[in-house]
Amino acid sequence: MKINLKNGIDKLLFGMKQNDVTAIYGKPNRNYKDEDDNLIFAYNNLKMRLTFYQEEDFRLGYIVASSPDLELLGNKVIGKKISDAKKELATKGITKFIQEDFDTFENYFNEDNWFILQTEFDEVVKFEIGAIINAKDEFDWKFGKK
Repeated sequence: MKINLKNGIDKLLFGMKQNDVTAIYGKPNRNYKDEDDNLIFAYNNLKMRLTFYQEEDFRLGYIVASSPDLELLGNKVIGKKISDAKKELATKGITKFIQEDFDTFENYFNEDNWFILQTEFDEVVKFEIGAIINAKDEFDWKFGKK
């Protein structure tokens, strides 16, 4: 599954509504609301959790994924040592990361592309990507754009 920076993952585009997603992937294994009343879809087979923002008319705005099939700029990332993943990304011009530590987890956040590589025990275990906020401080929805 290809990660499309600033756009989504695989066939998912930021800005999609729930019916757009179910038309592609079918019904999720779970759906529920979080503490902010956002709608969450969880797909076990895809190893993805999708967040539809309540304040944005339930548009897809955030994806958390942990499938070993994820590819970022041609390289698999899940299961890779963070040092190797960062070296590969550096060859593609992605070098800036803000590191945050939580117990045994570390997050490596790249603000330019709004993604996080989450590691545990020095290995990438999760990839998170969010819709980009534009200069007008609004979401830059990709779905439906020509």
